Amino acid sequence: MLDGRVALVTGASRGIGAAVARRFAAAGASVVLAARSAESLAAVADSIPGRTLVVPTDIGSEDAVGELFAAIRETFGRLDCACNNAAGGGRRPTRVDAMDTAAWDAEIGVSLRGAFFCVRGEAALMAAGGGGAIVNMSSTAGHQGVAGLAQYVAAKHGLEGLTKVAALDLAGAGVRVNSVAPGPILTDALAAAGPGVQQSAAQAVPLGRVGAAEEVAEAVVWLCSDAAAFITGTSLVIDGGRLAGTPAFAAMTKPM
Repeated sequence: MLDGRVALVTGASRGIGAAVARRFAAAGASVVLAARSAESLAAVADSIPGRTLVVPTDIGSEDAVGELFAAIRETFGRLDCACNNAAGGGRRPTRVDAMDTAAWDAEIGVSLRGAFFCVRGEAALMAAGGGGAIVNMSSTAGHQGVAGLAQYVAAKHGLEGLTKVAALDLAGAGVRVNSVAPGPILTDALAAAGPGVQQSAAQAVPLGRVGAAEEVAEAVVWLCSDAAAFITGTSLVIDGGRLAGTPAFAAMTKPM
């Protein structure tokens, strides 16, 4: 599907990012893995068949992102696919009137500002090679509000806007830009939260379960493939139907 192509994954050291990297490799691409932890990236790289390039990178640093693209240019001379998965996150829900500036800046700095650095660098490399595909990792929080997560929701809503504008700006260069918006996914954080929290999350999903990181990875790689060649500027929601609307009340679903 992606034989001979070069794919970049940021936030590739675990969870969805690691799953996306493995799926890119399984589709035949050479994979560039970027995240802050060199040790964790090396472990992911060891699990991937084919050619990989590990570049420890703080996506929130403009200079570090510049060095990432310099390394890609030097090693491969091209870039065909990218998944901008790096995000801040990991903070406890806090009411907006109690949130400190540092928490706000930390999330926006990686999830939105860092994504902008990446899209800009990816666009330059892809345009020089005749085109490519970028997928930004959004969230259902990019489509609705979530109490206590103002910084995360603002970053993901901004990322959805960035995706649409980048799709318009880059279409003439042959670069497609889309996003995926996962709902409850069994990542490390949800796994660590325990069965009770997982069950509660599953009950909020019409399909009755949480998703797997591999299911998100499949969507990302498909959007980067020729099968999605006429798709740009859209957001693919992967949430088991949670954003579709309000499920019927139990009493209304009983047979008459």
